[in-house]
Amino acid sequence: MENKEMENKEMKTYSLDEITNKYIGETGTPKRDAFENELRLDLLGEAIKQARKERNLTQEQLGELVGVKKSQISKLENSLTDARVETIIKVFKALNAKVNFNVELLNQTVKLA
Repeated sequence: MENKEMENKEMKTYSLDEITNKYIGETGTPKRDAFENELRLDLLGEAIKQARKERNLTQEQLGELVGVKKSQISKLENSLTDARVETIIKVFKALNAKVNFNVELLNQTVKLA
């Protein structure tokens, strides 16, 4: 009897947005913003790693081109550090890769002292 009852019930499906809103927080909340920023850093690190491998460079070789140690390149690729924009730009220049940054201005009032 129990199996027959289970067969009659439909499973509810949820979108990724619904799950993220429920467990991480609504868009615009500090917790959600932190989560999304972390995801972007992961994507950046993966882009650096992929470009380095396509150029057949080791982390040590890329570090020498940029002027940082191998460990810094490793941290960038694995999103273990908050890198300065200047360092990230140097890395992509060394990889002969184009970098685009998108800046979105939010509807916020800025008061100057």
